[in-house]
Amino acid sequence: MPDVYNWQLGRKMQYPHREAHPRSQFAFVFNTNRCIACQTCTMACKSTWTFSKGQEYMWWNNVETKPYGGYPQSWDVKLLAMLDAAHAKAGREPAWGEAKAGSAATPYGTYDGLTIFEAARTADQRGEVAVGYEPTDEEWRFPNFYEDAATGSRDQRASHNLAPATLPEHATWFFYMQRLCNHCTYPACLAACPRGAIYKRPEDGIVLIDQGRCRGYRKCVAGCPYKKPMFRSTTRVSEKCIACYPRIEGQDPLTAGKPMETRCMSACVGKIRLQGLVRIGEDGGWAEDRSNPLYFLVKVEKVALPLYPQFGTEPNGYYIPPRWVPRAYLRQMFGPGADAAVERYTHPSRELLAVLQLFRASQTIVYRYEIVEGKKVFEATIDGRKWEMFDDTVIGFDKDGREVARVAVEEPKFERPAKHYNSI
Repeated sequence: MPDVYNWQLGRKMQYPHREAHPRSQFAFVFNTNRCIACQTCTMACKSTWTFSKGQEYMWWNNVETKPYGGYPQSWDVKLLAMLDAAHAKAGREPAWGEAKAGSAATPYGTYDGLTIFEAARTADQRGEVAVGYEPTDEEWRFPNFYEDAATGSRDQRASHNLAPATLPEHATWFFYMQRLCNHCTYPACLAACPRGAIYKRPEDGIVLIDQGRCRGYRKCVAGCPYKKPMFRSTTRVSEKCIACYPRIEGQDPLTAGKPMETRCMSACVGKIRLQGLVRIGEDGGWAEDRSNPLYFLVKVEKVALPLYPQFGTEPNGYYIPPRWVPRAYLRQMFGPGADAAVERYTHPSRELLAVLQLFRASQTIVYRYEIVEGKKVFEATIDGRKWEMFDDTVIGFDKDGREVARVAVEEPKFERPAKHYNSI
């Protein structure tokens, strides 16, 4: 296999294809701290793309409850177990080396373990390009499996209550995980397809399936560690999230030809989603773009982290980890940057607090932001540290520099006139 550079792992890794990168990359950030699992995103996607015969169990976007939920059922637990078995067979430890301060090449340190591509050589799956499996029909049938099921609860029988939960880590906990195709830099579905039916668009990095070439071998289903390609029994070919590419191309008249957020992003009630495009440099990494909100959250503030970076696909979906969940679980899911990300979110910088207001502020993709500073409106001592809040205004601009969003940190207050019965 050729060697390619994976900046999320801080090293080169083995991948079946030579390194090639798009001009821009579709990417998104989800703030798991805000999600209420209303499934509005899920139904927005379902009603747009997967409402036809043979797509009944296709949920390109889904929201699952961790630690027990998953769609398909136990997808990540099974993959982690397979990776553990490959490490045991190879006599290696899936450890992370220390991150170097300020290093863009190794922001989370160096991963010394095996990726799903490297593990395939030591596992019992000879001939496969990546460690993986094909879920059973039963595992696909329960998109809300174990919804709202918590772990770690302790009874207090004398009071007929559960033991209380307190920050920074709850003993009783669960959280919602929002998922769609990560449109990975090194897609396992693309690598696994024997027909060459899966490709990555050079203009925006969106991963698509050429259904004219697909023969329904389902190698993509088995190869993708996130289980986002899905087999359609009526057409006998695979389908997957297409990142609403007509909206990304600006074909929706609502934004007058400007790139637009996907259906699942723009429908989000909890304002947990921010989606956009980042420029890719000649070395394949993200080109420096300090005023791009995605670049700021991922590269500068490092508050948004990739999902299971140890899989090695370099996913382009990033998550702000939930601050109440045990840190060991978050490190397993988001890598060694989880502790620092939770700390930065819990005590947000002035700029971070402003940028967080851009989530769902516009259906038009925000390429650049500016901050107009406002007055101080609050101060407190958090964990022995002074923290201040300023009523800054963040302004978002589209691809052509036109203003599409203007949001203040402090929400406006409206007092209902006394003539109304329900006035304050």
